[in-house]
Amino acid sequence: MEHLQAYRAAGGGKHRANKPTESRAGSRRLLIAAAVLFAAGIAHTESKAQSGPFAPMAGTWSGGGTVVLDDGSTERIRCRAKYAPIGPTMEMSLTCASDAYKFHLSANVRAEGSAVTGSWAEASRNISGSLEGRGGGGNFEVVASAAGFNANIALRTSGNKQTVTMRADSQFRGANIAMTR
Repeated sequence: MEHLQAYRAAGGGKHRANKPTESRAGSRRLLIAAAVLFAAGIAHTESKAQSGPFAPMAGTWSGGGTVVLDDGSTERIRCRAKYAPIGPTMEMSLTCASDAYKFHLSANVRAEGSAVTGSWAEASRNISGSLEGRGGGGNFEVVASAAGFNANIALRTSGNKQTVTMRADSQFRGANIAMTR
């Protein structure tokens, strides 16, 4: 028993067997601190994304509606949208499909006051153009233009509900979409 007391005294009163336990506890503290810093970084990034004219739209949305084709027929569509706002700018994508119809719209937009400008592209038809309009607080009315194509687009966001209405002069006549997040 005396040799155990001498051994502990030489080690500063600590038994060597405690070292791995202390090391694990230190590692746990370091891991917890890293997780807290990571979470704080995410919260800071999200708070930056949540300020600005596009903030109410942030996130992933899904739902459905109808599309009116150029021959006047209508089809039910399923849609998914993703909005990634950062201050006065936003990247967005909207993909909608029915049994016979599909479109994938992407856009980069910027708001200055209530004016909105940007660019857009529709991948399945390989067309792109410019956006111009007005709005704020998640509610926007824009005109998407390209050579031989113009569409009026209205987005209305209220809490976890959003409607998208499109009216076009060619290709397809329009769409009415309701989504939730």
